[in-house]
Amino acid sequence: MGDISNTQFFRAVQEEKKLEASQVLEQVYTALTEKGYNPINQIVGYIMSGDPTYITSHKSARSLIMKVERDEILEELVKVYIETKLQ
Repeated sequence: MGDISNTQFFRAVQEEKKLEASQVLEQVYTALTEKGYNPINQIVGYIMSGDPTYITSHKSARSLIMKVERDEILEELVKVYIETKLQ
């Protein structure tokens, strides 16, 4: 046993960096395209239903998209649409 008169210091495990919705969308889009799916249909299906099976598990896309709230994904899509189409 060690010296119990000293306080031990616990180094916590580093938290995973939070990915931005735009980064997640890009990676999920790539994975869906590589597997031959229509990425727009699949992403819309996921956003509307919340069912992660719309997203392929290829390149961990399914687990990746579930780390971002659906409303954050939708917000990113609307923001980019407005910035590119309406301004």
